[in-house]
Amino acid sequence: MKLETRFDGLTLDNPLMPAAGPIVGDARKMRFLEDAGCGAIVSKTLSVAEPRIPKPCIYGDKDYVMNSELWSEHSYRKWVDEFFPEFVENKEKPLIISVGYSKADMETLIPLLDPFADAFEVSTHYVGTDLRIIGETVKTIRTLTNKPFYMKISPHLPDPEGFAKTISGNGANGIVAVNSLGPTMKIDIATRSILYGNEDGFVWTSGPAIKNLALATVYKIRRAAPDLTIIGVGGIESAEDVIAFLLAGANAVQMLSAALLKGKQLYKKIIDDLPGALRKHGFESVEDVIRTTLSNDVDYDAPVCRLIPDQCIECMLCVKICPYFAVSYDKQITFDADSCFRCGLCVSKCPTQAITMEE
Repeated sequence: MKLETRFDGLTLDNPLMPAAGPIVGDARKMRFLEDAGCGAIVSKTLSVAEPRIPKPCIYGDKDYVMNSELWSEHSYRKWVDEFFPEFVENKEKPLIISVGYSKADMETLIPLLDPFADAFEVSTHYVGTDLRIIGETVKTIRTLTNKPFYMKISPHLPDPEGFAKTISGNGANGIVAVNSLGPTMKIDIATRSILYGNEDGFVWTSGPAIKNLALATVYKIRRAAPDLTIIGVGGIESAEDVIAFLLAGANAVQMLSAALLKGKQLYKKIIDDLPGALRKHGFESVEDVIRTTLSNDVDYDAPVCRLIPDQCIECMLCVKICPYFAVSYDKQITFDADSCFRCGLCVSKCPTQAITMEE
């Protein structure tokens, strides 16, 4: 099974790489991810300024992470003088160096980092939503390096299609979509206090909870910019998720938060699981997935829900959750055709798939 993906002169032997964050915060950590089999390595985001990070700064829940950590806690000089020389000496995978945030930062960082980078990722998290400023930043970066670079979009940006066209028109090779969602909050009722927040009380949310938002953003960008490289990130936790992002339009993917929630061994597991997941869904390679066009057969009518009796465990969840009061129980689950709106909620929530809307 061929897992290889190619773009912008880079060859990844599989599409999974780490996202910028604490798990790639120095040379030792990046080496761990390379040894785990990731197709490329992304560094933690570097900035000219020293970060001021509240402690504790990372909160993990069932399906999301909240983080008030900023960019690298190490100075860019330490990366230039120690971490990158140590890592690139024996590296076997492409290295994408993550940098932020302003045009002035790029003018300082890109020339220093260019000898170590196979490509750059540029975070726009704190730049704002002005596409003119983003376009000027992109234009500046292109004058500073011949390497591929990818602009990382934040989900609060109101016009991802416009962002894609702006960065493409000014020299960027592609987009990383999406960054963490925010600002968000974590409140402790017992102590009447804000937990894990910065001085304003805010944190940024990532992980499986934002996957569907990230998928939609990737899909929007792919439709608006068919030739742009897209690296999908946001909520990936399985080989199936990797395939979903590739189908939405990504050329490769990144993961961080799920590894914080489930463990760093998740990178190797996903890479090991990917061939079987591709075979299960009838794909012959990663490139086969990327070449596939998603269908979108919208229908405005559907048959009334019906029960598959042998699969029903009479848990009554469908009765409890139906917003149209169309489901009842009298020796068996029944559906009122006049009340049923064909919304599909009960179909998606049934734990044994005992409800269908098929004819």
